[in-house]
Amino acid sequence: MRALAIAATGMNAQQTNVEVIANNIANINTTGFKRARAEFTDLLYQVERAQGVAARGGQGVVPEGAQLGLGTRLAAIRNLHIQGTLNQTGNKLDLALNGEGWFQVQGPGGEILYTRDGAFNTNGDGQLVTLDGLLVDPAINVPANTSEVIVNESGQVFARVGGAADLEELGQLTL
Repeated sequence: MRALAIAATGMNAQQTNVEVIANNIANINTTGFKRARAEFTDLLYQVERAQGVAARGGQGVVPEGAQLGLGTRLAAIRNLHIQGTLNQTGNKLDLALNGEGWFQVQGPGGEILYTRDGAFNTNGDGQLVTLDGLLVDPAINVPANTSEVIVNESGQVFARVGGAADLEELGQLTL
C-alpha cells in the first residue's frame, strides 16, 4: 500500500501545480501581475539495502545500494519577476517600469507597500492613487487643470498646468 501513498504525494503536487497555472491564466490581463511557478522537492528515501553491502548469495557487493523514494512535496511557489509587455493606455497617469523597480504606495494602515502596477488615477483631493485607492508615497497632488503629466527616468513628476508654458514639479516617485 506504500505505492498508493507515494503516488498520492505526486497527485497533490500536480494539483498544486495546476492551481498555480490556473492563477497565472486568470491574471493574464492584470496590470503588473507576475506569474508564478511551483517548485517541488523529493521526500526522504527509505534505504532498502545499504551501499557497499554484500549481495544476496554472497557474490560481490551492491555498490549503489537500494533506496526507495517516498514521494514529493511543494518546496516553494516563486513569483517570476520578468519584464512584461508595455501597452499604451491613453491615460496620462498610467506609468510603466521598464526593467527593475517598484512603485511605493501607502497601505490602508499607513504601511509602505510596493507594486509594479502603474495604473494610476487621482482621488477627489487630486492625490495620485492606485486603482485600489492607495496613495502613492510620497504623496503627489495633481492640479485639476493639468493638461500633461511627465515623469522622467529618475521618477520626478512634472505637470503642465492650465496653459502654462513651463512645467511645474509635482513631486518625486520612489522607485
